[in-house]
Order: sequence, then structure tokens, then C-alpha cells
Amino acid sequence: MRQPSIGIAPEGFPFIFLSAFSALVFAVIGCWFMATLFLLVTWFSGHFFRDPERVTPTAPGLVTSPADGRVIKIETRPDPFSGEPRSCCSIFMNVCNVHVNRSPVWGTVKAIAYYPGAFVNAARDKASTDNERCAYLLESAEGGSMSMVQIAGLIARRIVCRVEEGDGLKRGERFGLIRFGSRVDLYLGEDYEWKVRVGEKVVAGESVLASRKSA
Repeated sequence: MRQPSIGIAPEGFPFIFLSAFSALVFAVIGCWFMATLFLLVTWFSGHFFRDPERVTPTAPGLVTSPADGRVIKIETRPDPFSGEPRSCCSIFMNVCNVHVNRSPVWGTVKAIAYYPGAFVNAARDKASTDNERCAYLLESAEGGSMSMVQIAGLIARRIVCRVEEGDGLKRGERFGLIRFGSRVDLYLGEDYEWKVRVGEKVVAGESVLASRKSA
């Protein structure tokens, strides 16, 4: 599994360096409008690809958020792997959110499925079936399984997966990102109960989305 750098996601370096170099070139030739424009692009790229450290809860039975953003839906939908109905929480990320995604539990990546597709607004219902997406089947170290799906959005055009099947993940560990506005869906079984509501803002690796029900 590829390890990211700290502070800035490595996928952002080409954008940052290219825009910064362009700003320098335009400044040298005295084209200040373009130099200022590319300087703003450099700032935006650094802001978008930021990758801050997070303090992840360690208590057993918790499921933390895989993404920064806002909860836009909690509803029952077919699981992307089994097809069985499961409760799904959808988290929408706008361009201002951190776009590095993190594992919601301690566990193992049992399967990964990539689906090419369209790029409609990630907040729309059909995005979960029509858009480009990457689905992960996670087997929790505490028992049971859950599915997680990265969904490209209207502006996002690249899903980055940093893990492979068989990789072990810690709760809160980085596993990938989506560029420029997108969504992550998390499917849980009946043995979990949600701790968030629609409209709440969540932070990847820190906010508790759900917890395992008491026996």
C-alpha cells in the first residue's frame, strides 16, 4: 500500500508545482495578471490537497467518518457487493473540504470494484449508480463487514485508490482521495446504529458516524 506524505497529499504536487512555475514564468515576463491568476491557482491547489493529521477515537465498536463534508442522506439501498438492502449514509464533499478519505474501522480490504461512469452532481440520487465510482468491501476486525463507495462528482474527474485487496487498515488511516468535489457512501448492517443526522458536518477519521449495537 502506498503511503501518503503528511501535510499535502502527493497527488496534489503536480498541480501545485505546475501552477507555481507558471506564475513564476509570467512574473518574469511582466504579465502580472496571469502571474496573479496562477498564484491564486497555486493557493487553491495547496488548499484543496491539504492532508492534516487527525485524532481518531480508539473506543471499540465505533465507525468514524471516511470523508470530510456534510451528511446528505441516510437511507436503505442495495449494497454494492451483495445487493442486499443496507442502511447507507452519504457524505457530500464540496471543493473546500479535505478530500483525503480514511478508513472507518480497523479491518481488511476484502474486495475492490471500480465502475467507470458519468459525472453528474454527486448530491443527486442517480450518482450512486451512474457516476464513476470505486467500491470497497471491508471486513471489520471486530466482526462483520461493511461497504464504502467513492463517487466522482460534477467537477471531480479522478478517484485515487491507494490500497489493494488484502491490505489491512487502521481506523482513520488514509486509503485514497477524490479530486475536486465528490461523495462517499458508507453501507452498514443491522448490527450498527447511526449517531449522525442529515445535515450534520463530519470530519474524516474523527467524527463518529455509527456504533455497534449492544448485544
